[in-house]
Amino acid sequence: MEMVTVLHVNGGLEETSYAMNSLLQRKGISRTLPITKEAIAKLMCSSGFPKGSRLVITDLGCASGPNTLLLVSEVIKVVDKLSRELGQECPELQVFLNDLPGNDFNHVFTSIQGFRENMKKEMGAAQAILDLNPEPLISIAGVWGSFYDRLFPTDSLHFIHSSYSLH
Repeated sequence: MEMVTVLHVNGGLEETSYAMNSLLQRKGISRTLPITKEAIAKLMCSSGFPKGSRLVITDLGCASGPNTLLLVSEVIKVVDKLSRELGQECPELQVFLNDLPGNDFNHVFTSIQGFRENMKKEMGAAQAILDLNPEPLISIAGVWGSFYDRLFPTDSLHFIHSSYSLH
C-alpha cells in the first residue's frame, strides 16, 4: 500500500478529527514563529522585492482546521510591517497550501473569506497588503500530493514551511 493512501489526518469536525485535536501542532507552529519571522525578514531584506514583485510561499502538510492559515497570517503581518519599515510597496503574496489528496481542501477554501476578514480587523490601518491594490494581493491555492514527490517547478518558491510533516 502506498504511503500517500496510508498517512493522512482525519478530516471534518468530528471528535477524532485533526481540526478538533491539533493543539499540540498549534503550539509547535507558535514556538517556531520567531524563526519563521526572522527568515522572512532576511528574505525580504536580501532580495529587495521591487514594485510589482511576488513572494511565493508554500506550507507543506497544511492539513485542514484552525492551524491551516496560522502561518499565512503571520507571514502577511511580517511582510506588511517590513514593507512599511523599508518604505517599499508590499509584494504580492502567492501561497500554496499542500497536503495529501485526502485532506479536506473544501474546508480550507471555505475558510479563506473569513480569514481575509479577520486579517483586516487584526491589522487595522496597517492593512496595506490587503487593500492598496484593487486586484487581490494574496492568492491562495491548494496543491495536493506528497512532498516526497516533486510538486513545484525549479526556482518557483521563495519560502517553504513544514511543521510536524517531516518528523
